[in-house]
Amino acid sequence: MFSIIIPTWNNLALLQLCIRSIQQHSAYAHQIIVHVNDGSDGTLDWVREQGITHTASPQNIGICLAVNEAAMHATQDYILYLNDDMYCCPGWDSALVNKLKQLDTDMFMLSGTMIEPRDTHNPFVIVRNYGGDVENFDEAKLLAELPQLRKADWCGATWPPTLVSKRWWFKVGGYSSEFSPGMSSDNDFSMKLWHAGCRIFLGVGDSLVYHFQCKSTGKVKKNNGGKQFLHKWGMRQSVFDRYYLRRGTPAQGLRLDEPEDTRELRWQLLRSRLKRALG
Repeated sequence: MFSIIIPTWNNLALLQLCIRSIQQHSAYAHQIIVHVNDGSDGTLDWVREQGITHTASPQNIGICLAVNEAAMHATQDYILYLNDDMYCCPGWDSALVNKLKQLDTDMFMLSGTMIEPRDTHNPFVIVRNYGGDVENFDEAKLLAELPQLRKADWCGATWPPTLVSKRWWFKVGGYSSEFSPGMSSDNDFSMKLWHAGCRIFLGVGDSLVYHFQCKSTGKVKKNNGGKQFLHKWGMRQSVFDRYYLRRGTPAQGLRLDEPEDTRELRWQLLRSRLKRALG
């Protein structure tokens, strides 16, 4: 059903938990493709022993190059990008498939809904602490309380877990390497889809994953993704999120309307152009 691509960087215990959750909690048989960055913690040996389709690099090449490399091996019609620090809950994939059946196009981006232990004021996240790492993960409690953890569908799908058609992944060129190692690369990918005509950016409230938060990005030297996004697209990332994707607002349907041409939006676009001109 899906080709699930998972970039990983010396997070073996998290990767093992992630893959176990896919195998135990999926209603459909999916292809799993792992890109192993470095792998000096035994990750590369483990994926080989398990017979998991994988690609590898001797050092960390970042998210953008890693997911593009893994995507080259996708055999299914849909590519799902998943982080290695995510645990897929029961029903995660059937909720996405049910939403797919409502669409009349393969131009879309769907996201699952994250459950996170810390509140970062994201309106599309369910905040509930079941542990910050594998060692203190309270899996039994999460599964017992899962029926209570439901959220309405929301606008603005961008961040993993994200599901797109393989055809459109390659038509827009996958993840842009200039955003390596990966800050703002998700937003850039969404913008490429937007420019291609995509207007379905939907977070699926019943597709739940537990996210341990920043287990790889916390140890990498970050690129200035916000500045790169501004210079590439001529608007600040926050403007795209708020006025175009309407991120985190309750979904009113499957498709987003065009942004309303208001004085406020024109002012925000002008501010973006001035900021870009000033460097």
